[in-house]
Amino acid sequence: MINILVVDDHVLIRKGLKMLLEESPDFKVNGEAETGAQAIRMLREQHFDLVLLDISLPDKHGMDVLKQIALEQPDIKIIVLSMYPEEQYGVRALKAGAVGYINKQAAPEKLVGAIKQVISGQKYISASLAEQLLNNLIGKSQELLHQSLSNREYQTLCLMSSGNSLTEISEIMMLSPKTVSVYRGRMLEKMGFKNNAEAVHYAISYQLVDAKN
Repeated sequence: MINILVVDDHVLIRKGLKMLLEESPDFKVNGEAETGAQAIRMLREQHFDLVLLDISLPDKHGMDVLKQIALEQPDIKIIVLSMYPEEQYGVRALKAGAVGYINKQAAPEKLVGAIKQVISGQKYISASLAEQLLNNLIGKSQELLHQSLSNREYQTLCLMSSGNSLTEISEIMMLSPKTVSVYRGRMLEKMGFKNNAEAVHYAISYQLVDAKN
């Protein structure tokens, strides 16, 4: 029996995943968490074989939660299940310790197959994500500018490029406007841009635009 923890701030999604997964006699959803802090606490208190982790959480960015889980409990398998396309977070998630990345719009059977695959000791990646990784390996991606950003800097870039104001970004990231300004400044400096417009143009060109956090 594979014990699974579902981490998502939407109760309907958690319940839907539980119903889907428990159609298989091999899967048991023994825990649900709606925040990153709750997920980390549950993982310290209970045994789970696998975590289905959303990136958009109300208290901590999912990538930060992923890194902490991978650091504290490296034996636990983590699949990121997100609304964001693989181009935005797929490679980052794998580098941070995930063993798979699936878009929420994928067919249910893909999720079931992915879980079985990672439990068997393999990683799960889609064809498009595999191409990304191959391009990185052979240098075709030419080390894209946004790959040098921290997760918070990258999140700031995506949110800013979606038209969010500084105040809106600070509310979404649950940080002060001053702190967000620091991340924005670091992002511009690392990428060599003079202003927000250049950063926005870049983000749109590389399809990094976020609709949410």
